Amino acid sequence: MEFTTGGRLVVRITPEDQGKRVSVRHLARPGEQGAKFTDTVGVLTSWDAGVLSIVRRNGEAVRVPEGEMVAGKVIPAEPARRRGPAATFRELALVSARAWQPVESEALGGWTLRAAGGFTRRANSVLPLGEPGMPLEDALAYARAWYTARGLPTYVQTSTGAEGTQEALCVDLENFGWVREVSAQLRIAALAPIGDLDADVSQVVLGRSVQPGWLARYQRAGTPGPQVRAVLESGPSTWFATVAGDGEVPAAIGRCVIDGRWAGFMAVEVDPAQRRRGLATAVMTALARQALSEGASAAWLQVEADNEGARALYDAQGFATHHTYHHFRQG
Repeated sequence: MEFTTGGRLVVRITPEDQGKRVSVRHLARPGEQGAKFTDTVGVLTSWDAGVLSIVRRNGEAVRVPEGEMVAGKVIPAEPARRRGPAATFRELALVSARAWQPVESEALGGWTLRAAGGFTRRANSVLPLGEPGMPLEDALAYARAWYTARGLPTYVQTSTGAEGTQEALCVDLENFGWVREVSAQLRIAALAPIGDLDADVSQVVLGRSVQPGWLARYQRAGTPGPQVRAVLESGPSTWFATVAGDGEVPAAIGRCVIDGRWAGFMAVEVDPAQRRRGLATAVMTALARQALSEGASAAWLQVEADNEGARALYDAQGFATHHTYHHFRQG
């Protein structure tokens, strides 16, 4: 199907282009001020009953009726990044999962059901890296029963924005009434430049186990239970960084998990009264140097899209977004 609109715009996509990255110009939605038309760029996940479903990089699914489309074309995949290491989605998904392990897990085909007493969505959600071995609706029902038996809400972690990610699953979950609660970017960078930063690492103490003071600074710990320590101390080679404060609570903390060529940075937090003193950079640099000494060469981390302060820090250190992951909860 190829036709012109108004003698200028051309639609060059068909239902056979599902799975490809497309750019579609269509009528703006009611309430959108300004231009009559808007553009949507993303992966064409379905074209059913005269409606296109396009998933943007941030995981948002946009539905466009054929009658509102005025132009469309297949566009090339996003260009390779010019900095940082090359990596596949599956490699990073597995590395990040090993760095934040649940207390309990169960395989469901290519899915992994994970639980850790409710401590963080990452450790208490379904990780789908393949097919579940049964119809999706049945797999979701099995997951709901599994989490309900443990007194936990049911979450599914999905990803968008890179080859091999799960745009279609995002759409399916929305169609089943699941709600996307939170999204975060997984970023990657070369490790050596972080280790080479001019930072005062003499104030950073590294250790293998999480200490009470470290937990007191960590904002996600809540009332620490055994599952918190179990998740935090998991991982192939895990290190905790601490910068002493005025009292028992540290001025800054951080965590790094070294796994082959990868070093994953997590829980980098600074006392609000001690910010803008380079403490976060010192923590990152000390952990990076430890990872380099163990043979790592690449870095990854996760940051929520609305955390502007952290994103600015990581931008300056050379991190670039590889993909975005999302947690869907049963509606």
